[in-house]
Amino acid sequence: MTEPSQNEHATADVGAQRVARVYAEALLDAAEKKGQAGGVLEELDSLIHDVFKAEPKLEVLLSSAAVGRKRREEIITKIFQGKASDLFFNFLMVLNDRERLELLRPILGAARDIADERAGRVRVHVTTAVTLPEDQRQRLAEQLSAALRADPVLELRVEPDLIAGLRVRVGDWQFDGSLRTRLAAIKNQILTGTSHEIQSKRNRFSD
Repeated sequence: MTEPSQNEHATADVGAQRVARVYAEALLDAAEKKGQAGGVLEELDSLIHDVFKAEPKLEVLLSSAAVGRKRREEIITKIFQGKASDLFFNFLMVLNDRERLELLRPILGAARDIADERAGRVRVHVTTAVTLPEDQRQRLAEQLSAALRADPVLELRVEPDLIAGLRVRVGDWQFDGSLRTRLAAIKNQILTGTSHEIQSKRNRFSD
């Protein structure tokens, strides 16, 4: 499955994300009953990261209320009927009927989260200054697995400004071991210490 090029959760507000999770859960429940959970998630992922990337106008057409429900239905039928699974095609039609096609990206994000939860996986966002060699990725995954007591799914990102070290985020929890962060902390300590020293001297002269 394609790794996300952007955070799907960031494309909708909290209320929309809640609605997206409801649709994502319904999709996965229906897919699991048919033994198609993995397949339908890949179809949704491919629509976002392959089809929309190649044809950005298609996403605009499907998401626009100005296009009209009937016209969107014709587009969906022409492009997806007979090419996508019946389950996924019907899902798109339901979203269209309920004017919810603009939620496709947050639905994908929610579906990933639900699939991970059900499989005992934890998605871990790792940012490093340089690309991690395979042996270091494996070692990091093993350490995270022991700490989290779950199967970590690493989403890796390179950010040269980190200088060295890494940043790890799991949900709302974040560990930042980058050199830039440590330098900033040292700078703050120096400034704080200097400020205290100056104030101490002022107090002594005042006395």
